[in-house]
Amino acid sequence: MQSLTLDVRGMTCGHCKMSVEGALELLEGVTNVEVDLSTGKVTVSYEESKVSLEEMKEAVEEQGYDVA
Repeated sequence: MQSLTLDVRGMTCGHCKMSVEGALELLEGVTNVEVDLSTGKVTVSYEESKVSLEEMKEAVEEQGYDVA
């Protein structure tokens, strides 16, 4: 099990948080997502053999947010 923190720009409200969490949780291999709106940090726990960083970034960007 791996864990990483994404720096996500553009999240401002509860709906933003739910959109990002939902998009990441739909990816196979993602086991936990924690969003901190005040810092823009999204901590993701995942199985490295099932999902890549690129797939996670793409899922967040498809919701309209930027991953630094």
